[in-house]
Amino acid sequence: MEEKKYSYKYPHPSVTTDCVIFGFDGGKLKVLLVERGLEPYKGRWAFPGGFVKMDESCEEGALRELEEETALKGTYVQQFHTYSDPNRDPRERVITVAFFALVRIQEVEAGDDANKAQWFAIDEVPQLAFDHDVILRDALKRLRERIHFQPIGFELLPEKFTMRQLQNLYEAILDVHFDRGNFSKKMLHFNILTPLDETVRPTPKREARLYRFNKESYDDLKQKGFRLEF
Repeated sequence: MEEKKYSYKYPHPSVTTDCVIFGFDGGKLKVLLVERGLEPYKGRWAFPGGFVKMDESCEEGALRELEEETALKGTYVQQFHTYSDPNRDPRERVITVAFFALVRIQEVEAGDDANKAQWFAIDEVPQLAFDHDVILRDALKRLRERIHFQPIGFELLPEKFTMRQLQNLYEAILDVHFDRGNFSKKMLHFNILTPLDETVRPTPKREARLYRFNKESYDDLKQKGFRLEF
């Protein structure tokens, strides 16, 4: 007897995706959560995500759900882990593929598939639905590892930024405090910043130079085994 497509004699799980979206408000690292409108965990906060369709890859499913729930389009996402605990979802056997992304906070709004989308500071995140607390811890760990090897943090900043804004970002991600002079000296030493002939006034009494990330210089350093140490 010929088996129907997707109708196998062996039990098989469903597959979902979850997206951990990080943003930066100038002082704190934040994560984007959506309020669940359906059971299970109705009314609880969770990551944007959902079930993968039969005709799409996990990444395609993640991007589709992200657009439906947060109105984000064309976001660059990175896969970082797969979660397969048999009891992680009370509905059925569900495996989820987790992604993370860095976006500018002002680009996000609630989409059609979520009651609302809201940014939470990392130290103010409520208890999450499913196993999303574990996923968040893992995503933070991966983010802190990658920032030493990739210029991922610059995606959270404006195109033009001050040295203080950059330091605030790195301190928020790594949860440390840097000496201002040493941080500036180290970042300029690596030649991954282009100083601009433009300034801003963060306060009426202080003027600050603006910089732009130099991707070409960074790519050259990366080929030589570059690692950003503090």
